[in-house]
Amino acid sequence: MQYDVIVIGSGPGGYVAAIRCAQLGMKTAIVEKYKTLGGTCLNVGCIPSKALLDSSEHFYNAAHTFAEHGIKLTDLQVDLPQMIKRKAGVVEANVTGISFLMKKNKITVHQGLGSFVDANTLKVKKDDGSEEQITTKNFIIATGSKPSSFPSMPIDKKRIITSTEALTLQEVPKHLIVIGAGVIGAELGSVYARIGSKVSFVEFADSMIPTMDKTMGKELQKAVKKLGAEFYFSHKVTSVENTGEGVVVKADNPKGEQITIEGDYCLVSVGRRPYTDGLNLEAAGLAVDNRGRIEVDNHLRTNVPNIYAIGDVIRGAMLAHKAEEEGVFVAETLAGQKPHVNYRLIPGVVYTWPEVASVGFTEEELKQEGRAYKVGTFPYKALGRARASMDLDGLVKVLADKQTDEILGMHIIGARAADMIAEGVVAMEYRASAEDIARISHAHPTYTEAIKEACLAATENRAIHM
Repeated sequence: MQYDVIVIGSGPGGYVAAIRCAQLGMKTAIVEKYKTLGGTCLNVGCIPSKALLDSSEHFYNAAHTFAEHGIKLTDLQVDLPQMIKRKAGVVEANVTGISFLMKKNKITVHQGLGSFVDANTLKVKKDDGSEEQITTKNFIIATGSKPSSFPSMPIDKKRIITSTEALTLQEVPKHLIVIGAGVIGAELGSVYARIGSKVSFVEFADSMIPTMDKTMGKELQKAVKKLGAEFYFSHKVTSVENTGEGVVVKADNPKGEQITIEGDYCLVSVGRRPYTDGLNLEAAGLAVDNRGRIEVDNHLRTNVPNIYAIGDVIRGAMLAHKAEEEGVFVAETLAGQKPHVNYRLIPGVVYTWPEVASVGFTEEELKQEGRAYKVGTFPYKALGRARASMDLDGLVKVLADKQTDEILGMHIIGARAADMIAEGVVAMEYRASAEDIARISHAHPTYTEAIKEACLAATENRAIHM
C-alpha cells in the first residue's frame, strides 16, 4: 500500500506528527511495535509516573497535613497494588484516546515491528509472525528511547530495575537505592519515599537534577531530604549485585574510598538511549552518530532526503513535548510551510512535590557566556496562596539581561511550577522584559504572583511582599 507519509513509532512525537500530516491532507500511516499506542510516555513513562506521583502525594498529605486541616484519619495504610491498578486505568484511558484520534483522522495503524527494506519501503512483522510491506513517499522516524545502563549495573528487572519496573512493583521497598538523581530518579525516588521507603540517591554529579539551574537542585534536595532520603553525591558506582533477597551497591566516594550500600531494590536511572533496534537503518542508507542518534539537519531531515527523524532518537533533550513540536515541524515542512522550533524555549519539568520547572538560560550558562545579567527571586513562603495550601517550599527565580531587562531564564520550584512555567515561555517567546511581567496584573491569591514578585525583584529590587 502506498502512503504519503509513514510514521514509525506512536509516542507523543509520532502520533502528533501523524495527526498533523493527516490534517494537512496527506495519506498517513503509523507503525507501532507494541500492542498499544502512545509509546513510552503514555505506557511506561510520563503518564503512569504522574499517576503514581499523585497517589503518593495524596497518601503523604493524608499522613502529614490532613490533621492540620482538621481532617482526622485512623489506620491509614498504603495499598500499593491498588495504586498500581489505578495507574493502569489511567494508562488505558489515555492509550484508548490515541486509538480514537487515529480513527478520527483516518490514519492507518500497522501493528508490528517495522524495518526498512529501502528508502521507500518498510517491512512490518506482526506478532503472529506474518509480514507485510508498505511503501511511502516520506518517512518520519519517531521510535523514542529506552533506559540506559552500564556493565557495572546489570538490569535483571527483579531487584535491579529500571523506571519501567519501578512503575509495577507490588510491594513498598524497605530501602530503595536510586542510582542517578536526575529527573527520573528524583521523581520515582520521591514516590517511594512518600509511601514509606527509605531512599538513598547515589549520584555521579554534585547535586540533584544537575542539568538544571543549581538553585533548583539545592532547593529540591532540601525538600526531598524532609522525606527522609539520603544522598551520596560525587560518587561513582562500581558494582550492583542482586543477592537474591536484596541488592548491594558499591561506589567510590570523592576521596576514592569504596562504600557499600545495601537495600532490597536498586533503581537504575542513569539516562536513556535512542531506540532504533530492529529498524535496519542500513537498508535505507541512514547514518547515526557515536551515541546512536540518527543524524538530522536543521529541518530534521536525515542524510536520506525523504526520511525525517524526531524526538528522543535524535539530538537534543529527551522530552515528550519537544518531540511533539518536532512532529508538527516535520509535517508542516512536508506541506511546504516554514515552521520554527525555538529549542531554547522548550521547558523542562520535574514532577516531584514541590515541582521544578525551568525555561531559558540557567545562571551557570550566563556566567559561562560572560553575559551581564541580574537576578530576581521570590520565596513561596511569602505567598498568601502558598500559606493557605501549606505548600511553603520553593521559590521563583528570574534571570534578566542587565542592560535591556529582557527575560533570559525562569526557574521555579514549588507547587504547580509545571503549569506556571508556561507564563515564562510565553514571555520569552515574545521577548518580554521583567518589567513587562511586573506590570501585568496577576490574580490574588495565586501561586503565579510569585512570578510577578520575582520580576519586580529583578527590576530595581522592588518586590512588594518581601
